[in-house]
Amino acid sequence: MKILKSFWLAAVLLLTAQVSFAQKAPAAAAKGKGPATEVFQIKTSAVCDMCKTRLEKALAYEKGVQQAQLDVPSKVLTVSYRPDKTSPAALRTAVQRTGYDADDQVAEIRAYDRLPDCCKKTNSVHQDAAH
Repeated sequence: MKILKSFWLAAVLLLTAQVSFAQKAPAAAAKGKGPATEVFQIKTSAVCDMCKTRLEKALAYEKGVQQAQLDVPSKVLTVSYRPDKTSPAALRTAVQRTGYDADDQVAEIRAYDRLPDCCKKTNSVHQDAAH
């Protein structure tokens, strides 16, 4: 009789523990979700695949950036980011620190000077696009 009571007590405790853990799991999963991402587009002075690689890599290291993709023909950098971690102004600054213009803001001089010749504004690709 004592063994039967111990068995039932253990079974009840086991079921109670499983039910309590099952109720906590969805709350923990909901808590882990952050705010939705936003998409922001920046017009850049990038013109080639080297520019694309450089910009996408630089933005990948920025806090809050989920994805960055440059469309070379249109020179538009599309950035998916978390607004609780970064802002459009910070994203523009990151582009400028990489050596490229960001919308109407000019690139940082030191970063621009480090760019390969094919990526600079003095390149014929840039000058032809202006005409």
